[in-house]
Amino acid sequence: MSNPVLTALLERRSIRQYTDRPITREEITTMLEAGRWAPSGKNNQPFRFLVIRSDDPRMDRLADCTIYSHVVKSAPLMIGVFLDKNSLYHELKDHQSAGACIQNIMLAAHSLGLGSVWLGQMMNNAQKVLDILSLDPATYEFITFITIGEPAKEGSSSRKPLEDIMLEQF
Repeated sequence: MSNPVLTALLERRSIRQYTDRPITREEITTMLEAGRWAPSGKNNQPFRFLVIRSDDPRMDRLADCTIYSHVVKSAPLMIGVFLDKNSLYHELKDHQSAGACIQNIMLAAHSLGLGSVWLGQMMNNAQKVLDILSLDPATYEFITFITIGEPAKEGSSSRKPLEDIMLEQF
C-alpha cells in the first residue's frame, strides 16, 4: 500500500514485551506532539500527559494497579493520559477526544519503530493511580497509561470481516 497513514493503521499492533532500550527525549516529544494534535470539541484540548520512565519509583507502584503488571515492568516508558476537568466542554466528546489522543500517540510510536499498548484495564483502579501520582481527583480524571518501548517480539492481531460489523450493507 502506498498510503503511509493507511499502512500505519493496518500495521500497528499492541506490543506487550519490550527491550530495555531507553526512549529518547526526541521520541517522547514526537509522541506527545502527535497526541496534542488530536481533535477535541471546540478545540478545548482537555488532555494532559505524564511521562514515567522505568527508573521512576512510581513505576512499580503503578504496575500494581493492573493485572498486566508484567507489561508495565517490561516497559522503559509509560505515558499517562488524563482529562483536566476544568477544561471539559462536553463529557462524552472529551472522552472521545482522549481516545483520539491515545491513538495518535500509539501511531506516532509505531512510526518511530516503537511498540505500545493501551492499558485500559488500569481504569479500574483510577483512584489508586491518582493517589500514587499525587493528582487531585477533583481536577484530573485518569484515562489510561500507554506502555511504550522497542518491541521485544512482534504483535499479532486479527479483525472480524467488515460485513460482520456493518449494521447495513452499503
